[in-house]
Amino acid sequence: MYISGFTIIRNAVKFDYPIVEAVKSILPLCDEVVIAVGKCDDGTRELVESIGSEKIRIIDTVWDDTLREGGRALALETDKALAAVSEKADWCFYIQADEVIHEKYHPAIRAAMEKWKDDKNVDGLLFRYLHFYGSYDYVGDSRRWYRNEIRVIRNDKNIRSYRDAQGFRKNDDSKLRVKAVDAEVYHYGWVKPPEKQQAKQQSFHKMWHNDEWMKKNVTQTDAFDYSQVDSLAKFSGKHPQVMEERIRRVNWEFSFDPTQKKLSLKSRLSMKIEKLTGWRIGEYKNYVLI
Repeated sequence: MYISGFTIIRNAVKFDYPIVEAVKSILPLCDEVVIAVGKCDDGTRELVESIGSEKIRIIDTVWDDTLREGGRALALETDKALAAVSEKADWCFYIQADEVIHEKYHPAIRAAMEKWKDDKNVDGLLFRYLHFYGSYDYVGDSRRWYRNEIRVIRNDKNIRSYRDAQGFRKNDDSKLRVKAVDAEVYHYGWVKPPEKQQAKQQSFHKMWHNDEWMKKNVTQTDAFDYSQVDSLAKFSGKHPQVMEERIRRVNWEFSFDPTQKKLSLKSRLSMKIEKLTGWRIGEYKNYVLI
């Protein structure tokens, strides 16, 4: 079995993306990792090179910054990385620059890839998500956070990145048929120094919206206000080993009372039903679970 990892990155230093940790978290499972590095001048390419693994293959790309609707530029860049994976690959493991796989899940992921490798009815593997927010001590637990997404796909040229690169679909726009794997993705996109988070927000939203929307909806300030979140839960587990050094470098403080929920009555009821039954009412699913 041959596994190709793939990801995209630009401005990792400027916006403090844990791209090194993300790549290192899947390296043990992969025979190669293709990293599409977008043109930038903040030292991102040098940062990626510093990982120092012979498994890594860098391709240099140029992002189309004129695409300012639906995050389309992210999908196009993801497709570039996917197109560059080895033809030998049975599976392609996608990791975003702010996502990390805990090493405790490696056996389960490999076992799932082995189990379904020859079953062409299975297009990919579905992962659960933990969304960290504000600091490494809290995770989002409201409906605003997606619970599952596809991160391993079959090496099939009929599969492409979908919309803003959060997931995948086939060229005819049909959803992928997936099996759930007993593993979680640790998403750290909302854990950054407040000034880095604010800078990221101001840049990131430009891939979805025009200047008029930006002026109305993105606060012009030097530091992101983490206190406006609706609901969080305390994280009591252990972070992946590759994150330990980054966590030790934390230089800002964030605290939150998990008992304080800024939720509507409807949201509170939905969360209660979900907690009791596991069913999230009206949940969007960009996949077909088989």
